[in-house]
Amino acid sequence: MKQNITLSIDKEILTKLKVIAARRSTSVSRLLTEELVQIVRDVDHYEQSRRRALRALDSGFHFGGQPVSRDELHER
Repeated sequence: MKQNITLSIDKEILTKLKVIAARRSTSVSRLLTEELVQIVRDVDHYEQSRRRALRALDSGFHFGGQPVSRDELHER
């Protein structure tokens, strides 16, 4: 479902935005929609990656080594 919104944009910015949209053969509305969708996707992707990384940190990492006793570490 789509919903219209109203934006207030500085006139100079809107003029430049119209030129950018025309160069891309699209409308200002579509250009803004695509940018906003990308922002939401980026944030969603970041949050998913963040949660995945935190789960990995919680589970820990095993690099294949064997535990060493304190005495072995400090042998002289």
